[in-house]
Amino acid sequence: MKIVEFNGILKMYGKTIALHNLSFKLAENKITGLIGRNGAGKTTLLKMMAGYVRETSGEIQVFSQRPFNNLQVSANTIFIDHEMSFSPVFTLEDLLHAAQRFYANWDHELAMRLFEYFSFHPKQNHSKLSKGMKSTFNMIIGLASRCPLTIFDEPTSGMDAAVRKDFYRALLKDYLNHPRTIILSSHLVSEIEDLLEDILLISEGKKCLHLPVEELREYAVGLTGKTDVMNQLIEDKDLIHKKSIGVDGTYAVMKKENSSPLLERAMGLGVEASPVAIDDLCVYLTSKSKGGIDSVFN
Repeated sequence: MKIVEFNGILKMYGKTIALHNLSFKLAENKITGLIGRNGAGKTTLLKMMAGYVRETSGEIQVFSQRPFNNLQVSANTIFIDHEMSFSPVFTLEDLLHAAQRFYANWDHELAMRLFEYFSFHPKQNHSKLSKGMKSTFNMIIGLASRCPLTIFDEPTSGMDAAVRKDFYRALLKDYLNHPRTIILSSHLVSEIEDLLEDILLISEGKKCLHLPVEELREYAVGLTGKTDVMNQLIEDKDLIHKKSIGVDGTYAVMKKENSSPLLERAMGLGVEASPVAIDDLCVYLTSKSKGGIDSVFN
């Protein structure tokens, strides 16, 4: 069952294009990582999915309904980000009870166990918390709601490393016990990679790729060798990334499907082949220059 479908979505703010001809589908009960650089359109995409923002053109279906201002979608979706704010009239205890009344799948016992684990006080006010503590409390709301569509947009902003690890472990344990569709947007790809089943990578409002994590691990190969040898080997080849290493070395990344005829020849020339980490691959695929920052100094 497809929980989310974007078909040819265009979103403009004035004359600025935030999303361009974006199409993808998200299946039920999967954790998908939404990856992209700052300004890529990730938050716009997620807010449209949650029904907060209207598309300019194209069609969005969430639970087979148009999500914008849709109460049915809202009742089954939760959107968690670091900008969440609540009325200063309510204490943290009040906010948990309010969430319990709104979300049908709310697990108050889980919420209170997490609340105590992270040392919150019932009478604290959300606006008075530090940035990291706000993100931690928001995370509790997101997990305990157990919404069929749970969206986390940069949820660990301000958290220290230990709390981030706790969040990831709590998310995975609760997901395994209560599967649902979870979207996790983050810059820290290496930290969340083991949680994810799929990755949706976007750049400048366009889809770069949408693949299972296991396929991404085999998507590309890195080749390292002397520059003169590498230049002959990769001449006229379609590269994802290329950079200089040391005095006389070159590192190049290319799609694995295009590298097979090359690899045997490369080994004979003393060129080393290596896997490409997913976080590095995402950086290379969304870079405006195949040489990355090194191209500035050439």
